[in-house]
Amino acid sequence: MKYFAYGSNMDPDRMRERGVFFTERRRAILEGWKLLFNKVSSRNPSEGFANIEREEGSVVEGILYEIRDSDLEKLDSYEGCPEHYVRIRVRVKLDDGSEVEAVTYVANPSKVRSGLKPSREYLSHLLKGCDLLSKEYCERLRKLETLD
Repeated sequence: MKYFAYGSNMDPDRMRERGVFFTERRRAILEGWKLLFNKVSSRNPSEGFANIEREEGSVVEGILYEIRDSDLEKLDSYEGCPEHYVRIRVRVKLDDGSEVEAVTYVANPSKVRSGLKPSREYLSHLLKGCDLLSKEYCERLRKLETLD
């Protein structure tokens, strides 16, 4: 099963710590969506976790994992699905130009608020994906204003 991570799960160590086994990890692009940090953190109401929303002309880079079907339940649990995040299917583009269907998560609208910022610690997990993401995208992530 293919899972598209655009937030803290781009960090392969975080995936391993969560007990999610993956056999493949590669860059993928989700066209027509934008990255936001508007998902209210359960630990700090001023902290924003990653979320994606549709926006024509925008692009979200992320990590495509090949995971076991049985590990989807673990991801659901860590993502607080369906209370905090809702699982959806998307089509992502690979570096060779091909497209594949993958599972990802979007924030439950009841948990979204504007004016939030990620913490440095949270953002550090996203930056662990920079071994595969484009330099330009990683530079944008590094320049994000954080809560602390």
